[in-house]
Amino acid sequence: MIKTKQAAYTILEDGNVSSPGGFQAGGAAIGLRKGNKLDLGWIYSEVPASAAGVYTLNSFRAAPLLVTEESIRQEGKLQGIVVNSANANACTGEEGLINAYTMRQTFADQLGIPTAYAAVASTGLIGVQLPMDKVIDGIHSIELQGQADDFAHAILTTDTCTKQVAVTVSIDGVPVTIGGAAKGSGMIHPNMATMLAFVTTDAAIPADVLEQLLKQSTDQSYNMITIDGDTSTNDMVLVLANGKAGNKELHPGHADWEKFYAAFHYVSQELAKKIARDGEGATKLVEVRVQHAATAEEAGAIGKTIVASSLVKTAIYGADPNWGRIIMAAGNSGATFNPNNISVWLGDVQVVQAGKPAAFDEQSASKQLKQQTVVITIDLQEGSEEATAWGCDLSYDYVKINASYRT
Repeated sequence: MIKTKQAAYTILEDGNVSSPGGFQAGGAAIGLRKGNKLDLGWIYSEVPASAAGVYTLNSFRAAPLLVTEESIRQEGKLQGIVVNSANANACTGEEGLINAYTMRQTFADQLGIPTAYAAVASTGLIGVQLPMDKVIDGIHSIELQGQADDFAHAILTTDTCTKQVAVTVSIDGVPVTIGGAAKGSGMIHPNMATMLAFVTTDAAIPADVLEQLLKQSTDQSYNMITIDGDTSTNDMVLVLANGKAGNKELHPGHADWEKFYAAFHYVSQELAKKIARDGEGATKLVEVRVQHAATAEEAGAIGKTIVASSLVKTAIYGADPNWGRIIMAAGNSGATFNPNNISVWLGDVQVVQAGKPAAFDEQSASKQLKQQTVVITIDLQEGSEEATAWGCDLSYDYVKINASYRT
C-alpha cells in the first residue's frame, strides 16, 4: 500500500473502511438491484465501538434512520452496520418501520452482537416496501471475510464510482487509522442529501467527544456540498471508534488532538468532495472559496448559494465566463456584504474587481472553466472569515438520469 505524507497524517492508497484495526466490511448481491449488482453491505467491529451520527434535516425521515438513532442513543456504541441500496425504505409507514427493526434484529443475530449495537441504513427509491424475504436471506448469508471494496459498491445507487479514503496519524506514539466510504450522486444539498457516509477509526475516543467532532467536521465538509438543491430522507453519516490502536483516550485537551482532528477532517472533506465530483451527469467539480467575510456562516451561505445556482452550474458546463451569474447568486445568499467591495476570480483570472468588471481575456477565463476542477474565488473584504463549498456543473445527462430514475 502506497502512502502519501501530509503535514500531520499519511494518506493510504486504496484505503477504505476496513483499513483501521479491528474492522471488517463486505457486500453481496441479494436481488434488490438489476443485473445482479451488489446491493447489501455491512461493516463489523471486533469489539463494541464508540459511535456518533448526524442525520438529514428533511421532515420525512426514513425508517432506518429512526432505528439507527435509537441504537446510538441507548449506549453511544455500535458494533455493526448493515446497508441496502435500491430501496430507501422511506415514506413506508408502520410496515417500513417494522421492516427496519427486523433488519436490525436479523443482522445483530447473524453477527452475535446485542441488538442495540446494530445500525441500519438504506438508500434508493422512496415509497416502496422492502422485499424482506430477499433482505433477510441476504443478511443470513453474511460471512465476516468480506472485501471492503464490495461494501463500497453495494451502497451505490446512481453513483458512477465508489468513494473511499483512509489515513494514518501518530497519536501517543502509536499509529491510528481513519477510514471511510460514502455514496451520493444526486439529491445532494447542504445539510446532506441522498448521501450516506461511514467512517471508522481504531482510535480510543468517547462517544460524546466523537459526536462533537463529527458535527464540527460535518459543517465544513458534507454540509458544504450541493448537486441539485434537494435534501433527501435517508442521509446520515455514522462514525465508529473501537480503540484497537491502543492510544490514550482522545479529547480536545489531548496533546495530539489537533493532529487527529486534521486527519479526521481530511477524511470527511475528501468523501464530501468525491460525492460532489460524482454528481449525476457531472463533468466537473466546482469549488467556491469565499474569503474575507464578516462571519464564517455568511461565507458558507455565499459559497453554497453559488454552487447551488443552476445558472452558474450551466455556465460552467458550457465554459462560459458569465460572472454576472456568480454575482447574482452571491446577492441571493442572504449574507450581508458591500457589493462595491466584492472581487471574483475564475481560477487565476480576475473577472470582477471591487464590484466592477475587470479587464480579462475571454479565452483565458473560458479555459479555467474547462478544467476538471473549476475554482471560483470570492473576496468580500468584510472581515477575516472564510469557507469553501463544493458542487458540480449541470449537464444534459442530469435531466436524462433523473427523468428515468424509476425505470
